[in-house]
Amino acid sequence: MAQLNHDTLRETVIDAILAVAPEADVDALPADRPWREALEIDSFDFLNILVDLEKRLGVSVPESDYHELATLDGLIGYLEKRLAA
Repeated sequence: MAQLNHDTLRETVIDAILAVAPEADVDALPADRPWREALEIDSFDFLNILVDLEKRLGVSVPESDYHELATLDGLIGYLEKRLAA
């Protein structure tokens, strides 16, 4: 897959979140704070978001890396690294 720029990747992540949690107020989401807590995303929805991102981007996230996805910035940074590899 072609490498996406940061803004496009952020939009893709937001779209994946909204596909699972359409009521989520992503505009008020601080990029450096835990996004699952802020949006009240439970573990099932979190996994659905990761599945959606895998379909969109072709990047699977092993459970051992979930800690790197705590913030929106962390999630985007993680995906950037994986897409660049």
